[in-house]
Amino acid sequence: MSENRLKYETSPYLLQHQDNPVHWWAWGPEALAEAKRTGKPILLSVGYAACHWCHVMAHESFEDAGTAQVMNDLFINIKVDREERPDIDAIYMGALHRLGEQGGWPLTMFLDSEAKPFWGGTYFPRESRYGRPAFTTVLLRIAEAYQNQREDVRKNTEALIDSLKEEASANDRATQRPDVRDLVTRIARAVDQEHGGLSGAPKFPQWNIFWLLWRGAIRFGDERAKEAVVTTLRNICQGGIYDHLGGGFARYSVDEYWLVPHFEKMLYDNALLIDLMTEVWRETQEPLFKIRIAETIAWLKREMIGEAGGFAASLDADSEGEEGKFYVWNGEEIADVLGSEDAAFFARIYGVTPAGNFEGHTILNRLDTQTLLSDEEEARLAEMRTKLLERRSSRVRPGWDDKILADWNGLMIAAVSRAAVVFDEREWLALAEQAFTCVTTKLSAGDDRIYHSYRAGLAKAPATASDYANMTWAALRLYQATLSDRYLAQAQRWADVLDRHYRDNASGGYFTAADDTGDVVVRLKSAHDDATPSANAIHLSNLIALAALTGDTRYDDRAGELAQAFSGVAARGPTGHCGLLAAELNLGRPVQVAVIGNSGSDLGASLRTTSAPGAIEFVTDAGSFPAGSPLAGKTAIGGKSTAYVCVGPVCGLPIQDSATFKKELLIARS
Repeated sequence: MSENRLKYETSPYLLQHQDNPVHWWAWGPEALAEAKRTGKPILLSVGYAACHWCHVMAHESFEDAGTAQVMNDLFINIKVDREERPDIDAIYMGALHRLGEQGGWPLTMFLDSEAKPFWGGTYFPRESRYGRPAFTTVLLRIAEAYQNQREDVRKNTEALIDSLKEEASANDRATQRPDVRDLVTRIARAVDQEHGGLSGAPKFPQWNIFWLLWRGAIRFGDERAKEAVVTTLRNICQGGIYDHLGGGFARYSVDEYWLVPHFEKMLYDNALLIDLMTEVWRETQEPLFKIRIAETIAWLKREMIGEAGGFAASLDADSEGEEGKFYVWNGEEIADVLGSEDAAFFARIYGVTPAGNFEGHTILNRLDTQTLLSDEEEARLAEMRTKLLERRSSRVRPGWDDKILADWNGLMIAAVSRAAVVFDEREWLALAEQAFTCVTTKLSAGDDRIYHSYRAGLAKAPATASDYANMTWAALRLYQATLSDRYLAQAQRWADVLDRHYRDNASGGYFTAADDTGDVVVRLKSAHDDATPSANAIHLSNLIALAALTGDTRYDDRAGELAQAFSGVAARGPTGHCGLLAAELNLGRPVQVAVIGNSGSDLGASLRTTSAPGAIEFVTDAGSFPAGSPLAGKTAIGGKSTAYVCVGPVCGLPIQDSATFKKELLIARS
């Protein structure tokens, strides 16, 4: 007898659907075998726990007995958490794009009994509206076509799979690299000069784009690119996309002002924003960025620590069935908490009005008063925020997806490790090391391999290339922060795993799925930008760093192969490969900088307050460097703090004067 099998899963998203009348299967060999046994087509539904429209479709259709009956009669219904199986999501989202659809979640795909896609869409309403057909109408038409138009279905599946394979095996190599300086100039012109972000709405933080802009601003002395990044971060930090009471950033803004967010908070967005803001603060020392970094890491520590010290995946947009209900306010409640005088002051600063700015309520923001006030006024506001946060804590909280994802943890560990060094916050470093230990122990699959996801005591889902690439980045950042050899050794071992199981030996670069991941119909390979940076972009930076640190030419060879593998697609679509192009700026020219002896010296302060994006950096009271590094054997001279700046395999003379050190840093980074 068929049943809903999701009650046996650990994913919070899958568990949200365990009581649906739909006979859901989780993705896996049993579900795929059932499709083959019955000959039924597969209805694949992909979403994630914090997804608002996933909730809407669930309430409208998956909880409806009539709709569920149609699904159960005609399909093998498989539910996938895109965060737990990003490799599966990427395949079928790629297929949807090839059907000419925009994509998004929930992803609704129809597959043959061999799990090959032939048609799909995203959200379908229960009744026809928004220009979309009713879901049951779609189900009946698809089932009818599958039974009576088998040849058309077969042609669709073959065309989609062939297209996915073609992209993964593409080996067209550009004879000329994109002009990165010109690309930076063009992108900077496209940035909204008043509000930041790319012009229009909705607006996403788009780390890949703004990381390239920042790298270009520093490398080429491009002031317009620099201002584009700073303006964007200021508006993000003061807009409603930022949680002004609890810290942390929502996923995107539905408008062009960064005012009304899609309220879900994702670990990866916050990691990437922390990292970018840290680098920009080093150049600008803008107090706002330092404050937001500290507040966001405080949120991370307070609300996002999952099992065994790992970082949890996300917080939902919805509570009590309403998007944003947990976060919005009205003037009466604020006055009840603060009293009339303080409430009036708070309302003026945070945009609280009787009419509100979101469905009769107010999303707190400081877009109209962007500059910080006096220290006394800011302290007064901080006390008010504490009181309001305490009141808010009594509300029904949004859902918490507490699974530990290796790739997203890698991004956050890397970001917090660097911030800990720049702002001299040892507690932040301990937080990063704790999460790193969680991944290496709880997600361990033996032989230096890891699983992708961990929750409720169970590690599961095959790791993707991003798991290893991002955790390698985390290990390299922790090595720079601590000079502990175990982090460098782990980075090298994970790079070896990527070479053994993910590398495209024919063309270079790395596939998304391992060679022994048995339940994917095609192995994708891409360096295209997404909400998170691609594994190939991150690992290009890793390989450059490993080559510089160890002197092992094998890493240099791999880096060159990787860059060449994607040179054709990057030349044709450079704006879609900003992450890769940013990483390439250090190809053949890695920069290493060390301050040795008295990390609290003026030299250490000079390094912390100079942006050198992409550089490998050490600030250490004592320690030894790898034998293959140009820093090997370098020490403090005469008992005084000493700095070294190395470009490629050559280090400059030892420096003990901060002005000279600053000058050499500026030369090396450009």
